Amino acid sequence: MPKNKFYVVWHGVNPGIYRSWGECKQQISGFDGAVYKSFSTMEEAEKAYNSSPYIYIGKTKQEKTGKSALPANPPAYRNDTVLPIPLEVRAEALAVDAACSGNPGPMEYRGVYLRTGQEIFHFGPLHGTNNIGEFLAIVHALALLKQKGVEMTIYSDSRTAISWVRQKKCKTKLERNVRTEELFKLIERAEKWLNENKYQTPILKWETERWGEVPADFGRK
Repeated sequence: MPKNKFYVVWHGVNPGIYRSWGECKQQISGFDGAVYKSFSTMEEAEKAYNSSPYIYIGKTKQEKTGKSALPANPPAYRNDTVLPIPLEVRAEALAVDAACSGNPGPMEYRGVYLRTGQEIFHFGPLHGTNNIGEFLAIVHALALLKQKGVEMTIYSDSRTAISWVRQKKCKTKLERNVRTEELFKLIERAEKWLNENKYQTPILKWETERWGEVPADFGRK
């Protein structure tokens, strides 16, 4: 019987670890610059997924063919990420962003790991505003990193949200009513977390004008 393989997709539709070629293929077919590799055990796959693909792919193929298996998309001057991010941006980081259809309107936010492009968390949609989503995304990332005991930078393209987080207060003008009650409970929980927890996590402004859209962007502009 053929041995089971575990497929790591670093750069694809949904980065992750897949237990069959069929599942892996769904994530890479038609995806420009897909980065993936099979491993014999889940342990090997998990170790690889949490590392740079350059360790497992680029060197081996380059030695055999003189060509790299990695996409041309990542800058040649970086070997720590599959994303085309500038040299000054830290790869060991979470980028967060929010999207809102109307303002207020259906709002959602997410966080993306810059080494792999993997979506680490996603919340929504819930009736709210973009600034609230950006605020909640940063707090979500802070709480997650502290829970996991992980140290890394957080990037956000919202000066407003970063300011609110530093002040430990979501200074929204959105009306609290039946429609927004659930959202305001989340805001209160986030503010409570900020007031009860200490952290040293760097929260940096993603400079959109210089670096392009933040990697967590929903692409709906």
